[in-house]
Amino acid sequence: MSDGVCEDHVFKQVFSEQSENLRNFMYYRCGDLERSDDFVQEAFMRLWNNCAKVPFEKAKSFLFTAANNLFLNEVKHEKVKLKFRQVKRVEASNESPEFLMEEKEFKERLEKAISDLPEGQRTVFLMNRIDKKTYKEIAATLGVSQKAVEKRMSKALAALKKISKKI
Repeated sequence: MSDGVCEDHVFKQVFSEQSENLRNFMYYRCGDLERSDDFVQEAFMRLWNNCAKVPFEKAKSFLFTAANNLFLNEVKHEKVKLKFRQVKRVEASNESPEFLMEEKEFKERLEKAISDLPEGQRTVFLMNRIDKKTYKEIAATLGVSQKAVEKRMSKALAALKKISKKI
């Protein structure tokens, strides 16, 4: 594309193409929807402020790098725990109260198990299982090799399998 990122319609195009993926990526990194929105907004502000220096082809990479750096600067050495939002579902059920209680307990243990995964494994696992991204797409987004993604996924699945045997 010949127009620079400083062009309003180009910037809007980049926003519409990248904002949701960037938001999901940052949510997986930090576990907080509001914080992930803040990282996305700040990354796009940085892109706008540097639009003359960033060619269209590099806009996605710039955004993901900027958002990730913002995240890393904010958390420094603190351990990040993923907090899942509890979505209240109202639905009729023919299931017994015991089954519903067991299901709720299982879901809580699964969410805790996922949140306890190391950040790299958790990010790869959620990008693959929630966003349905391929290992190749995940590798490109994270800036690591496809083998690294495969290894992280393998370790994540092994850890979750080990925990599921205890459940």
